[in-house]
Amino acid sequence: MSFMRKVGAGLGAAALSGLMASTAFAVDLQFYFPVAVGGKAATTIQELTDEYAAAHPDVKIDAVYAGSYQDTITKTLTAARGGTPPQLAVILSVDMFTLIDEDVIIPFDDVATTDEDKKWLTSFYPGFMDNSMTDGKTYGIPFQRSTPVMYWNKEAFKEAGLDPELPPATWDEMVEFGKKLTKKDANGTVTQWGLRIPSSGFPYWLFQGLTTENDVILANDAGNKTNFDDPKVVEALNFMVDLSKKHGIMQPGIIEWGATPKAFFERQAAIMWTTTGNLTNVRENAPFDFGVAMLPAHKRRGAPTGGGNFYIFKDSTDEQKAASLDFIKWITAPEQAARWTIATGYVAPSPAAWETQAMIDYVKGFPQALVAREQLEFAVAELATYQNQRVTGILNDALEAAITGTMSAEEALKNAQAEADKVLADYR
Repeated sequence: MSFMRKVGAGLGAAALSGLMASTAFAVDLQFYFPVAVGGKAATTIQELTDEYAAAHPDVKIDAVYAGSYQDTITKTLTAARGGTPPQLAVILSVDMFTLIDEDVIIPFDDVATTDEDKKWLTSFYPGFMDNSMTDGKTYGIPFQRSTPVMYWNKEAFKEAGLDPELPPATWDEMVEFGKKLTKKDANGTVTQWGLRIPSSGFPYWLFQGLTTENDVILANDAGNKTNFDDPKVVEALNFMVDLSKKHGIMQPGIIEWGATPKAFFERQAAIMWTTTGNLTNVRENAPFDFGVAMLPAHKRRGAPTGGGNFYIFKDSTDEQKAASLDFIKWITAPEQAARWTIATGYVAPSPAAWETQAMIDYVKGFPQALVAREQLEFAVAELATYQNQRVTGILNDALEAAITGTMSAEEALKNAQAEADKVLADYR
């Protein structure tokens, strides 16, 4: 609900008429945000949006909760094609190429033209800007950003005779620890798996943790060439399959993304890989002491970044573009970014946000929140190409084929590369 709608609900007709007259030249903004109605993320976004609107009575912002990231990009493009796009939105950073290809967004360089603005554009972590820029221009501003991290149950580690303060630091250690952490009942049925890496939803993202650690990049910076059939990618997928098939430390078959935190809380798995965006959820709901660590290294340490960026839409008036920029600058400023991180667990996107007193106090009492920030030093851009949903869908299908055993990793990835080449040929 917009600020103006809330105000109107509490005013008499005469008072409302006077207020509307005083804001006759107000700028109206529609803001799409990828979250279902309700929950801490929605509450926090609404609070921040209302605060901005209260301080800027000439700007009316209607925050539209558009559902999942997939729902949000679909609704946004449908609205844009119909001539009624929002003025600004938070959409996946990897959808930047799609939004450019559809010609619906503008580079921030077009509106952020002052010296102060240009300084602001360089104030974010470089790791997040890798998925926010192309051809020397900035199309996205990091906000709801994340990386995958590893969570572990310290109680389960103690029970398995492992040091509860030392998570696995390498692939070999993850397998070794996983075997000690996997429990079976008298009938041989597994009651606790050592490890859980989700493979539904957007499996390519967590798989990219493995490929990064195996020192291979899935796509080029231009977004027009993939490397799905690289031997190092095949090796990473074979390792993922072997966690179940060979090592017996992970549930076989497709593992549900959404059910993973609950499975961790219920001790169905002692270690899980998931987004740092689950940090607050785990902190509030894990019935045991837990740790958070960077993903384990192999040939190198590393993980992809993830999450959403702010975008400004082309089909807006100059006044709307200027107001959108001002709102985005305000909500990504250190104090507001700190509030968002503390409420949700997403990574504050600028070093300055971590220097606020709120964040200093937060990490003092919850040092696990520092892990994702420290991992940024080793992070790579999330897989992003033109026709991104088609290309990531091709890779996801290949991962599923290998995980379910319908194809070998090598065959599945060879086919995926051929399909991706057909999709991206026109962009080279």
